[in-house]
Amino acid sequence: MFDFDNKVAVVTGGARGIGKCICDKFREAGAAVCVIDLLPNGYFTGDLADKQVLERFAKKVIDDFGRVDFLINNAAPKSCGIRGGSYEDFEYAQRVGVTAPFYLSKLFAPHFAEGAAIVNISSSRDRMSQPETESYTAAKGGISALTHAMAVSFSGKVRVNSISPGWIDTNGTVYEGADALQHPSGRVGNPPDIANMVLYLCSDLAGFITGENICIDGGMTRQMIYHGDHGWRLDAEK
Repeated sequence: MFDFDNKVAVVTGGARGIGKCICDKFREAGAAVCVIDLLPNGYFTGDLADKQVLERFAKKVIDDFGRVDFLINNAAPKSCGIRGGSYEDFEYAQRVGVTAPFYLSKLFAPHFAEGAAIVNISSSRDRMSQPETESYTAAKGGISALTHAMAVSFSGKVRVNSISPGWIDTNGTVYEGADALQHPSGRVGNPPDIANMVLYLCSDLAGFITGENICIDGGMTRQMIYHGDHGWRLDAEK
């Protein structure tokens, strides 16, 4: 469906899960893929929270390929809450989830090819939360806002969009019953649901789309929930 021959895609957090699926899809479409992850991945292993690591990674990409066509800021920040999370935990999550996407975009700015695109992976947590998820939610809200800011700053040079995944299973589990049916789509999501949209947003088919956030969550954030409605009940702590 997509032809990315001779294109260079940079993917953060590409060693497993959604990130790995994104890398696989780019490779299937002919692109060269440059990964940075804490886990070994065959290209570059390092901590996105470290400024010097980001600089070394960016230098390697440019030394190897001379340009960047697509930057996918996918790496997930640490999740901690108001009770158990320390100052350092929260700060680290923001460095991975917001600062690294900003700084990589800045480092690659002189090297983006014509028709380049950035896709930031946010989360439906940018608009809804569970208890004790403050660091993750703040980082995902930050990258959603960073997206439209960068879209304006990169106007005419790079298109910048974000995707907010909902519940995406990365273990191949098939969910049935309430877990599936609570989604208006009737199922839990999987990594290709996100990866296919990433490639679309990087393609010429999306040439008039920039500054947008696309929520891919099977419709969960569109479904109104009331106590007692459709058998749903809240058992509040006493």
